Amino acid sequence: MSHTIAEIAEAIGAQAFGDVNLRVCNAAEPAMAGPDDLALAMDRKYAPQLAGGRARAAMLWDGADWQALGLKSAICVARPRFAMAGLTRMLDDGPDIAAGIDRTAIIGDGAVIGEGAAIGPFVVIGRDVRIGARARIASHVSIARSSVIGDDALILQGVRIGPRVFIGDRFVCQPGAVIGADGFSFVTEDKSRPEIVRETLGKAEAAPQQNWTRIHSLGCVEIGDDVEIGANATIDRGTVRATRVGSGSKLDNLVHLGHNVTVGRDCLLCGLVGVAGSSRIGDRVVLGGQCGVSDNIFVGDDVVAGGGTKILANAPAGRVLLGYPAMKMTAQMETWKHVRRLGRLFAQVAELREAVAGPHRKGDGKGRGGDDD
Repeated sequence: MSHTIAEIAEAIGAQAFGDVNLRVCNAAEPAMAGPDDLALAMDRKYAPQLAGGRARAAMLWDGADWQALGLKSAICVARPRFAMAGLTRMLDDGPDIAAGIDRTAIIGDGAVIGEGAAIGPFVVIGRDVRIGARARIASHVSIARSSVIGDDALILQGVRIGPRVFIGDRFVCQPGAVIGADGFSFVTEDKSRPEIVRETLGKAEAAPQQNWTRIHSLGCVEIGDDVEIGANATIDRGTVRATRVGSGSKLDNLVHLGHNVTVGRDCLLCGLVGVAGSSRIGDRVVLGGQCGVSDNIFVGDDVVAGGGTKILANAPAGRVLLGYPAMKMTAQMETWKHVRRLGRLFAQVAELREAVAGPHRKGDGKGRGGDDD
């Protein structure tokens, strides 16, 4: 499928120049672009690469002299990554899921499938499940009893959705995600050694060995509208109340939400983020890759945490965090600046000690410790 430059510009709300009826089929990096590609050179630094490619049209930075670059047509954008969102949406054909219900799919008693839904091969839908209109469900997905999926969902290969999961409209779920598994919650008959360690900050004597007893998860998972879940992400259902993800939030690959966790609206949780049980994440929170959030704490609205940050205590709204344990990003950077200088500081201190102690060394006949004392 091809699109004219004019069609692309209109779709992304940008201005087109030159031969706006020129058609392109794909997007490509400038040096690799052919005559049927739209070269992506949205920063001045990519301009030299256009000469190495064969592109006739390009998406350029705002105010670029497209004619001087030897192009026949161009689209100039003020915010490149936002323009990329519109362009990629336009050029993405999406997954190949045939219309209707595949003959190998298994639909449980009482399940309701919305109008225009597409159910792929070997999908298993449990009893009393409700699937919204125009939902697209790829092969080998399973959806357990009494779960509800909203309109226009896209659920890709191998996703597992447990019982009592309630999901809003326009849900996107990448392959292999598991939503609604039992929470990781275990207890001992008497107080366990980890409990004692936590209470005493490590000053605990040995506790008798005890068996772990499971606390079963009776709660559910509730997910709002316009939520996206990455590949192999996992969301545990609550122990009694629900684990919740607010509308507009996006979870990357391998993100884990423990039981009873609440994530607010429009949050961004990057790869390998782990949020321990019963913690609350506010609205518009951004957690970089490999961030960890301890259990039973609150992360306020608009918090931003850099990659690898470990949040062990409540974080106030608007705080920018980094490090382990989490600190204000400015304080963390200043701390590591001092750490990098420690070697030089130790050397300077050693020189000062040598200078101060030198005249008073034992046996030098001068000062304290000498033969004249």
